[in-house]
Amino acid sequence: MSLYDRVFDHVLVRMDAERAHHLTYDALRAGGPVLSRLPVTGGAPVRAMGLTFPNRLGLAPGFDKNARVYDRMGAFGFGHVEIGTVTALAQPGNPRPRLFRLPEDRAIVNRMGFNNDGAPAVAARLGRKHAQNRRGRGDRNHQTQPRLILGINIGKSKVVPDDDQAAVEADYETSARLLAPHADYLVVNVSSPNTPGLRNLQAVERLAPLLRQVRRTADEVTVATVPLLVKIAPDLSDDDVLAVADMALDLGLAGIIATNTTISREGLRTPAAKVTEIGAGGLSGAPLTERSTEVLRLLRGRVGPDLTLIGVGGISTPEQACERVAAGADLVQAYSGLIYGGPMWPRQILQGLS
Repeated sequence: MSLYDRVFDHVLVRMDAERAHHLTYDALRAGGPVLSRLPVTGGAPVRAMGLTFPNRLGLAPGFDKNARVYDRMGAFGFGHVEIGTVTALAQPGNPRPRLFRLPEDRAIVNRMGFNNDGAPAVAARLGRKHAQNRRGRGDRNHQTQPRLILGINIGKSKVVPDDDQAAVEADYETSARLLAPHADYLVVNVSSPNTPGLRNLQAVERLAPLLRQVRRTADEVTVATVPLLVKIAPDLSDDDVLAVADMALDLGLAGIIATNTTISREGLRTPAAKVTEIGAGGLSGAPLTERSTEVLRLLRGRVGPDLTLIGVGGISTPEQACERVAAGADLVQAYSGLIYGGPMWPRQILQGLS
């Protein structure tokens, strides 16, 4: 058992989960400079969406909602980081407690509710970070490895009614206009269960015009085309998954991310009374493995070899990462796996992927 495992099992699991998350966040941020001195082995550069990723492994949104530490996460082995979810309006999220661990299932339940600083603040922060990084590089052209890729995940502000299509499109347009200039790729999130009505936007007749609006807006504010993806829920029926795949091809999207958290509680080892006490929220971690892999296989079978698919949900081991790639993923992402696995976990996954 590693030092991290002992700390997690005897300290972190006894704390409020959100406080423990912030402590883990601070520890990982502080450990980045130390780990940066160690070579990252395993994995290989991957071309996807016209971009060169240092490797297949990425950090899923939720860890760095506000773009504070994403640029330090390459030291842990991640080839890309997806920040967010960011909304046009700053919002505090849902009342606490809103984050819960299920150690028996290596899972997390969250009903955070898109708590974030808002698109204007995040865009300003990204602008400052990019300027600092350019100054830090100076005129040196010494990079021999592909740089860390930044994805930005945008969602709907809670106060915007989900049944007002024009207002929804305007809300996402605001985020896209501010954030697309800073993104290597952009993700439209319509699949979180924690913003009321958000998942209604997954219906193709509503999703297609929303994606067209985001695409138009991103093109207006960028010189090069920023790849646009959509993130879907594991709770969609197979027919709806295939409908999203057809829509992605029709619209010329760069890719699909499968999958977000689930509202299902089937098959959990955690006692039912505890699950009931926790209440609503999106379940992430190991229980998603089977369904997320199924959705990925469905998508790849429908879209063919060219559309980029990012597999996320329930990746805890190198074997599961390899299985996701075998099912059709060009890239994989994780979040709960890092929380349970600790700072050396990404390197273990990369060794397996190599």
